Amino acid sequence: MISEENKRHYRAMISTDWNECLSPMGPFDPIVFTYPELGPKLAGIFKEYTANRMSLGEAVGMLQDLMPAPLTREQMDAYLQDHFATYKGVPEFMNWCRENSVLFMINTTASIGFFQRVFARDLLPQIPALSAHPGIRFGPSETDPEEIHELREITDKSENTKLAARLHQVPFNKIMIIGDSGGDGPHFEWGAMVGALLVGSMTKWSLESYCRKRRIKIDLYIGPRYGKNEKRDEALEMAADFRKLKDAVLKLAG
Repeated sequence: MISEENKRHYRAMISTDWNECLSPMGPFDPIVFTYPELGPKLAGIFKEYTANRMSLGEAVGMLQDLMPAPLTREQMDAYLQDHFATYKGVPEFMNWCRENSVLFMINTTASIGFFQRVFARDLLPQIPALSAHPGIRFGPSETDPEEIHELREITDKSENTKLAARLHQVPFNKIMIIGDSGGDGPHFEWGAMVGALLVGSMTKWSLESYCRKRRIKIDLYIGPRYGKNEKRDEALEMAADFRKLKDAVLKLAG
């Protein structure tokens, strides 16, 4: 059942990646924090699937084989206590979307459990919809997003965007899709077909390359754009202010 709050009319929708897109954190960071010896191997796995050289299912399978035990709530909370971070203006932008009837959905390969603890600790504004991986998932909590869609492969991003948009009767051409790497490529490809607005955030060469090969136009950029094998510049990334996307969202909403 959808609550009265979630039945509200939305003028537009944002479906956005999280890691290295709205936040400098990586999806495996809580695991590396808990099991630091896995760091190098997990970095390699992350690089392979974000460049579309490995499926997300394969990556998660390798990850689960490496982990001594699943993360607990306490371990996730210990990571969040000292390491949770967003790029500039992200919480304020999320609040602004809510105030302006824009459906905000985080759509990411990070775990459902990560966001359950983020919302339980009030580290981000509440959102109506979440699409994330079920590899780490804790018991239900009243602070969980009302809609939680499981994402098991990269292609589920577009499927879950479609599902949320249809559920809330948001036309596909009123959707802003935000991504950073080649792992967001299929989401951008679907978005280009339906007239969504495509935004590159801290844009990696892998996403630029994916789009260029398929003649997909990225409409807007926020933060740095990286060349092939170029190292991330976190100072530049942290200077990008997501509140600057407000005008584009208002234009999209009409």
